[in-house]
Amino acid sequence: MKFIAFIFSAFLAVPAFAQQTFIQCGRLIDGKSSAVQTEMTIVVESNKIIDVRKGYHSGTGKDKLIDMKNQTVMPGFIDSHVHLSMETNKNQFLEKFTLNEDEGALKAVKYCERTLMAGFTTVRDLGGTIAISLRNAINQGDIKGPRIIAAGKSIATTGGHADPSNGFGKAIMGDPEAKEGVINGPDEARKAVRQRYKESSDVIKITATGGVLSNAKDGAGAQFTKDEIEAVVSTAKDYGFRVAAHAHGAEGMKRAIRAGVSSIEHGTFMDDEVIDLMKQNGTYYVPTITAGKSVADSAKIPGYYQPLVVPKAIATGPKIQSTFAKAYKEGVKIAFGTDAGVFAHGKNYKEFEYMTEAGMPAMEAIKSATVNAADLLGIADRLGSIEKGKIADIIAVSGDPLKNIQALGAMNFVMKEGVVYKLGF
Repeated sequence: MKFIAFIFSAFLAVPAFAQQTFIQCGRLIDGKSSAVQTEMTIVVESNKIIDVRKGYHSGTGKDKLIDMKNQTVMPGFIDSHVHLSMETNKNQFLEKFTLNEDEGALKAVKYCERTLMAGFTTVRDLGGTIAISLRNAINQGDIKGPRIIAAGKSIATTGGHADPSNGFGKAIMGDPEAKEGVINGPDEARKAVRQRYKESSDVIKITATGGVLSNAKDGAGAQFTKDEIEAVVSTAKDYGFRVAAHAHGAEGMKRAIRAGVSSIEHGTFMDDEVIDLMKQNGTYYVPTITAGKSVADSAKIPGYYQPLVVPKAIATGPKIQSTFAKAYKEGVKIAFGTDAGVFAHGKNYKEFEYMTEAGMPAMEAIKSATVNAADLLGIADRLGSIEKGKIADIIAVSGDPLKNIQALGAMNFVMKEGVVYKLGF
């Protein structure tokens, strides 16, 4: 009897076989290979890819089958530069004073879901007051949205691109400090990084030069000293952060690259020396072509932007695509990023069109939003490709995006961490 009881208890200790999902792929772009694989099957269990097999397989009767034999299947896209806390509109500056934060948060919930349904399962939010809360809500399953790597408040210098009091009257301008992400000198730079750590940011963003949409005159001049950037980067490394540098002008880029930032965002007026430095240091370029084109178009609408913004948008926006073309041709590492929020969320796919229009092959553009972006964000061990052991972030479109890049604008299937959020074919 004891032997029978032992056998019975041992049988109970054996876990039941988990249900698996078999995804049959007519065409598979796995994010790593430069070749399209045909007639493949991805096997998903829980939130992981447990196998990728040649041929069409369907498991047992209790397993799920998703037939995508007429689809092109890819890893979930990664957008390395978004702002989910906002979306462009002609009243954007006024909303700083009239829109309550909770009202903004409710709008942001829509932006999150729209981004996910467009096939972007991971984003890096580079500056937003509620991005950390959005990240937490998504992780807890309270709202639908992409996985968020959040910078929280961007770090600027007084009057710099991310100084939240730019354009305010003297009566309310005040003097923001490190807690608000505004620094002057290395000590305050270190304090601002530590404040972001305290607030549970995932990444640090600095505004190394002026910007387009801030209500300030300069859009390209360097705004951090060498010592200030070095203090940010060295402190960030101590706390396990990577640093992204918003930069339009060449001098600000050079200081940021030499200090050791991971990426240059926008990069509009980079010169040959910047390109050489990026190649030498392995610095990624996140172009945001879509944002450039969008702000240039919006600047032509009377009253859409504040007067100081208009000439910057007209001068800067149209140039980003040609800068990207040169940087790509010269061999700079490219990670996909759009600056969504500067234009409507969910239109992130437009960046693929502009990248290929500028000379990047479609497969390379897709890799920029998968393996390259995963490498930049430090998540390549988990995401960015379809292979055994990776998290099951999987998307699909009809047709062949290598022949028609616009196919990426009509997402039919979205799976994030093994959960299907969209099945529309």
